[in-house]
Amino acid sequence: MTRQNPQIARYKKLLSFIDNHLKEDINIQKVEEVCHYSYRNINRIFEAIHHQTIGKYIKRLRLEKAAQYLKYSDMGVAEIAYEIGFEERAAFNKAFKNKYGCSPSSFRKSGEAMREMIQQSLLPAEGTERQRLQFEIEYLPDFEFIFLEYRGDYKDFASIDHTWGQLVNYATEQQLLSNQSIFMTEIIDDAEISDHINSRYNQALILEEPLGIEPEGLFRINSHKRQKYAKFTHQGSHESCIDFYQEIYAFWMLDVGLELVDLSLLEFYPNFDEKLPESELLTEVYIPVK
Repeated sequence: MTRQNPQIARYKKLLSFIDNHLKEDINIQKVEEVCHYSYRNINRIFEAIHHQTIGKYIKRLRLEKAAQYLKYSDMGVAEIAYEIGFEERAAFNKAFKNKYGCSPSSFRKSGEAMREMIQQSLLPAEGTERQRLQFEIEYLPDFEFIFLEYRGDYKDFASIDHTWGQLVNYATEQQLLSNQSIFMTEIIDDAEISDHINSRYNQALILEEPLGIEPEGLFRINSHKRQKYAKFTHQGSHESCIDFYQEIYAFWMLDVGLELVDLSLLEFYPNFDEKLPESELLTEVYIPVK
């Protein structure tokens, strides 16, 4: 491998630190300690890539995390505010309203109303019994993976395919592929909560053995810790997965009833083949639960 660009290395180190410490107080001193670089200089690099300062980026992620809690949990508003790093509920309410145009309580109510509307739209004709969601409980073990972050619209399949191509080409160059290679997507953000331009999806390859050194460019390494999941299997095109997700969450409480965990969703593609008809493609959806 070629020598890593020191500025990109500092940027990646900061990004990983923010991912792992989002709910903590991340001040200028901590940023400089992590990057071994002046805040002013690393902020210039960060803003050039994200079109946001470090501070605005962290605040946006915290508010989006709050919106996820409001949508998927029964935590109280004050508890959520404290959980994401706001000491005063009034300050949280103001920041949340500035971003989403409504109070946290109104946001939760609108989400519940939307879920009920989706439920009604998916119910079968009168006299016909609805097929319950089919899922399995599965534990995924510890593993490391190399990934490239895609940021953008989940429906922009051309751009997503381009990111996949970059990952496959890099993995091929570094001789990381084998007949047992497993690719996956780590879904970080909810497309209904995050702006399309900022939604993050990590296109990843599970490493069969530790890489040992820092990957080049914007490729990064992360670790998955053993976790319990509700596993759903979808057959059909990737485009139709969007409706599949809506059905899962619309009937989650009725058919699954397990408490969600604040971790990323994972997708695996057990029979992916470019020659296979889209109608036969399988997507395994892993939703983290307690």
